[in-house]
Amino acid sequence: MPFKDNREFVDALVKTGDAVRVKKEVDWDLEASAITGRTCEIGGPTPLFEKLKDYPEGGRILGSPVATFRRLAAAMDMPPESPIGAIFDEWEQRVTKPLKPVTVSNGPCKQRKMLGDKVDLYRFPVPVVHDGDGGRYIGTWHCVISKHPDSGWTNWGMYRLMVYNRNTISGYLRPYSHFGMALEKYESKGLPMPIAVAIGPDPLCALTAASPFRIGEDEADFAGALRRQPVEVVRAETNDLLVPAHAEIILEGEILPNVRLPEGPFGEFPGYRTQGSSPQPVFKIRAITHRINPIICMSPEGVGASDGKIGPSMAGALGMKDRLKRHGIPVTSVFIPPEMGALVAVVSVKVSDPNMAEKVTSVLHARRVSVPKIIIVNDDIDVFNLAEVAHALGTRLHPVRGISSDPDRTGWTLVPYLSPEERKQERLASGVFDCTWPAHWTRESDVPVRMSFKTSYPEDMQKQVVKKWKEYGFGE
Repeated sequence: MPFKDNREFVDALVKTGDAVRVKKEVDWDLEASAITGRTCEIGGPTPLFEKLKDYPEGGRILGSPVATFRRLAAAMDMPPESPIGAIFDEWEQRVTKPLKPVTVSNGPCKQRKMLGDKVDLYRFPVPVVHDGDGGRYIGTWHCVISKHPDSGWTNWGMYRLMVYNRNTISGYLRPYSHFGMALEKYESKGLPMPIAVAIGPDPLCALTAASPFRIGEDEADFAGALRRQPVEVVRAETNDLLVPAHAEIILEGEILPNVRLPEGPFGEFPGYRTQGSSPQPVFKIRAITHRINPIICMSPEGVGASDGKIGPSMAGALGMKDRLKRHGIPVTSVFIPPEMGALVAVVSVKVSDPNMAEKVTSVLHARRVSVPKIIIVNDDIDVFNLAEVAHALGTRLHPVRGISSDPDRTGWTLVPYLSPEERKQERLASGVFDCTWPAHWTRESDVPVRMSFKTSYPEDMQKQVVKKWKEYGFGE
């Protein structure tokens, strides 16, 4: 059964050793984030901070709830030890069966209400995430809910949100995002844009909000697909948006048309802070509803795995795989390794082709936003095993004919290697590393024989060795 909220999720993670309830008082100003960042870097459990400095009334912070594949598997009601490839396969199967949300009359997110002049974001232990950030960030792992003014398409997205004052937020909302498309329509008409932000929805709702889906597709339907049960939603207090009923906190209000306030800087998912403060859209909050003793979810992006690089990268990789298949590319798997800052896609193909690199990049780079580096390997390489990918880079990549680049690709301005001028012009640049064997090589005489445990020994011998591994004196 799916977890209806983060509270059930944490209870389950505690039992498997994948979560820790932190009883000691912790400071919301950097300390909670520093602890979370450290456990992310070593692949440790998610911390639930139950006592925050200056907040005696029960406000809590949950740090990086799905920053490991173990926790992602658990969120999907799979065994935590599931292989990465199995998690990918399960996600890929589930999203083929979207489920519309179910509207309910009430929900836990309505237990407490602050309306109008009583709205005060400082009632919650909003964290300072990184030293040097522009302010306190209430939105680092959440769900921004909006509706297109013409089509009525409801979009769930995730865009960082910084507290400006007790009832105002500025957010890093890029024009090429789905949210940005709708905002442009509202602003062109001089209209405020109704918006709601769900802080701390269940883990799969947050993952869906952070994941790329196609224009016109409702993320709520795919959250239902991943949960294998429709998401319960309830109508907001001040507009007609539907919000996850079991979220911890709901912020309601509107984006003011053509108004901008400073936002940032902020340390981002590639593991760097690449930009300073910049004018961004303004969210004026008209109402806040929340659960008793609410939990703020926080994802301190940085080096190592994080929520923003686990689920979204997986969804992005599967989207790339689907796109390549639809264009006739003989793709077998795609992986965006979190360890590489989510800026590299590893693509395995069934057959070599002298124009494979060009075909793959032309398909993937036709997207609105794509990863800047692509590694292409044969399907005997497990894309989920970075040791095998690294070996392919070292042994199969020809340093002249195997590498190509495009200096004029446009896209993310968060990429660390960009110069200030490239970042200003949003010139991303891209590179392709073709690690496939040349198409005219024959396996009989040209392709070298790979020496590995999987290829150099009979299958029954492999099974025997694995079975007796602990008997040999090794650990798990």
